[in-house]
Amino acid sequence: MSIQLNDQMIALINDPKTLKVLASADQDGIPHVVFKGSVSVNADGKLQYLEIIETSQTNRNLVHSIWFRRQVAVGILTQDSRNYQIKGTPVRAVICGELFEKNYIAVRERFGKDADLSTVWIIDPEEIREETFSVQASREREAYPLIGHLDRF
Repeated sequence: MSIQLNDQMIALINDPKTLKVLASADQDGIPHVVFKGSVSVNADGKLQYLEIIETSQTNRNLVHSIWFRRQVAVGILTQDSRNYQIKGTPVRAVICGELFEKNYIAVRERFGKDADLSTVWIIDPEEIREETFSVQASREREAYPLIGHLDRF
C-alpha cells in the first residue's frame, strides 16, 4: 500500500548532499546494494531513480521487481547522520516520452554529452522507517524493557 512522503522527507531525499543507496535483489534473491545519487522524489510524491547503464545489475533487478511486484529499499543518510529506510515497489519503467526526455537532457548536462540514460524508474513508497541509532535504541528499550546487558540492571 502506497504512502505519502512528508515535505521534510521529500526535502531530505532531493538534497544532493544526502547519501542514497538502492537495494534490490535478483531472481535468486541475491541482494545488490549500490549508492545512487540519482534517487529523488518526483512531483507525484513517488521515488524516481535514473538508471544510466542499460545492462547494470540494478536495472536487471528492477525489471525483475516490476514483473513480480518485489520490493526494493532506498537507504537515506542525511548530513546530520539521521538515516531512514524506505521500502517500495517499482511501478513504472519509463524509456521514452516527455519524462524520459527531460531526464535524459539533465543527465547529459550533468555527465557530458556522451552520457546516456537507460530508464527512469518510478518506485511507489510503501513503508518508511527511521534507522537512526538513537531512534532504534529507544524503540528497543520501549518494546523490550527487560532485555539488556546485565551490567545495566
